[in-house]
Amino acid sequence: MSWHRIRVVIKRQAYVLWRAPHRWFDIAFWPLMDIILWGSLGTYVARTSSSGLASTPYLIGGIMLFHVLFQSQIAVGTGFLEETWSRNLLNVLTTPVTEIEYLAGTAIFGFFKVAFAMTTLIITALIFFQFHVSEIGWAIIPISMILTVVGWGVGIACIGVVLRYGQGAEILMWGGNYILMAFSGVFNPVDALPAIVQPIARILPSTHAFNALRAVLAGEPLPMDEIAQGMIGALVLLVLGFAFSARMLRTFRRRGYVTRFS
Repeated sequence: MSWHRIRVVIKRQAYVLWRAPHRWFDIAFWPLMDIILWGSLGTYVARTSSSGLASTPYLIGGIMLFHVLFQSQIAVGTGFLEETWSRNLLNVLTTPVTEIEYLAGTAIFGFFKVAFAMTTLIITALIFFQFHVSEIGWAIIPISMILTVVGWGVGIACIGVVLRYGQGAEILMWGGNYILMAFSGVFNPVDALPAIVQPIARILPSTHAFNALRAVLAGEPLPMDEIAQGMIGALVLLVLGFAFSARMLRTFRRRGYVTRFS
């Protein structure tokens, strides 16, 4: 693995972001709108019911950390899609850059996108709803690590789907995140979900991360068992995502699917 080639991938992604202002929507506009939406909902519930007074921190904390997963997944996914949109995929496949180097470059660039998005989220939550990230404290680090790895795993798996089924499968890049939002208990415990989907929710590593978040916001110690289960599950998901995409890439090359993107 060459750091020079990884750095080239990072610079390529940075140039795209810098030269395309509309791509800042992912890291500036959507985080802003999400905080306003969920923070306003929490404020409304608090005003209409005294029992809902404590709902706002859970909603804002949930959407704030959901954006860690969202940004890491979108950075990997759209980093690849950019090559298909610009009809550049064949050129990338003929360069010395390996699949691991390319994914490493987009994943590292994803850290910068997460940092920008979190800055927007933290400032917006503080100004509009007086929610300070210190309410989560140092627990934000292990929880964010789990969600970042989950985002990478989902993004890499979605790349495999697009390689196999073409650009029509791009919707999974965005839709997959909201499936995770629904099943991971971002704002509510798994017990609040319909019984039929609870077994699915309990095996998702992101569920353990949000369980830990709610425990911390409730004033409890960070549940290390949830963190351990979440991290192990996230690493398993990442390995499965790599394995699936590697297999789809072999099929992509063998069947000549590159013509779909050129």
